[in-house]
Amino acid sequence: MSAQSPRFRPVLGQFAPYKPGKAPSGPGGQAFKLSSNESPFGPLPSVVKVIAEAAGDVNRYPDNGATELTQAIAERFRVPPPHVAVGCGSVGIAQQLLEAVGEPGAEVVYAWRSFEAYPYLSDLAGATSVRVPLRDEVHDLDAMADAITERTRLVFVCNPNNPTGTVVHRAELESFIDRVPGDCLVVLDEAYTQYVTDADVPDGLDLYRNRPNLAVLRTFSKAYGLAGLRVGFLIGHEPVAAAVRKTMLTFTVNALAQAAAVASLAAEPELLERVDAVVSERDRVRGELLAQGWTVPPTEANFVWLRLGDDTDDFAEACDRQGVSVRPFGGEGARVSIGDRDANNAFLAIAAAYPRRH
Repeated sequence: MSAQSPRFRPVLGQFAPYKPGKAPSGPGGQAFKLSSNESPFGPLPSVVKVIAEAAGDVNRYPDNGATELTQAIAERFRVPPPHVAVGCGSVGIAQQLLEAVGEPGAEVVYAWRSFEAYPYLSDLAGATSVRVPLRDEVHDLDAMADAITERTRLVFVCNPNNPTGTVVHRAELESFIDRVPGDCLVVLDEAYTQYVTDADVPDGLDLYRNRPNLAVLRTFSKAYGLAGLRVGFLIGHEPVAAAVRKTMLTFTVNALAQAAAVASLAAEPELLERVDAVVSERDRVRGELLAQGWTVPPTEANFVWLRLGDDTDDFAEACDRQGVSVRPFGGEGARVSIGDRDANNAFLAIAAAYPRRH
């Protein structure tokens, strides 16, 4: 019998897979999870009802083309159905895009730090990552444009940016997109767009219509409260959406997810009332952190960012001991999701008591 192990791609030994937000455990059983940017609200009753009804048919395969959901998205956002593609969350669509453009020699440009899935998805697709450092916690679009070469196939712009919550504004974003060669795809990742209140932050769907090399990612995981069902979508011109559909794993968006997403679009006015509540809490949390003396960049997402440097892991452990889980990025900082008022107050108390060294 051979003692050899099966051979895998060398790249698998060079990176760590995505690490989800840590589940909390605290004294007296009290625990608050502020590590995954989840909505603090469960699905609306009308959506739960639809999920329960759809559960009766889970012995059948889902509609692989997600026809009803695609049509609902197209009608809601006033785009042609062929411009829509769905996937397993917006991160699943990002993977599908990278599979469509990735090959040896191809480059993918993105800001850093930004969404932590970009590096490993690029690696798996065989593309080379080109990371452009943030400037004052914001995308440095001029430097990103300068980093584009004839090998660049795709550029991610995460707006608002995960994990800093910062945004790029209309004029600078339009100027950047217009500098990108037409054969290079710009992907505007708008997972947190519903939380944006800054009127100078553009809606990517307004920008994509006359730009064939711009596509927009959205998700039902955050504001719509369907993180557990994993459904997202892309809106882009037909060649881009078609490429995403070609690289989709068969039946990847399950029947419950499709039904819940359609119902969530129908209930959007009620859902957006919940978004307003999260935004109000976000502004309160940031205001109190600033009053405590923390430096917190303006955020347009459902989280705040603390640049902690070498104190990051210690701060996260201090939170853990009090039953609050946050998302540390070792040596850089911590991202703290906005939860309900009790969860936010628990975090603020920890932040106030934390013995900062600088």
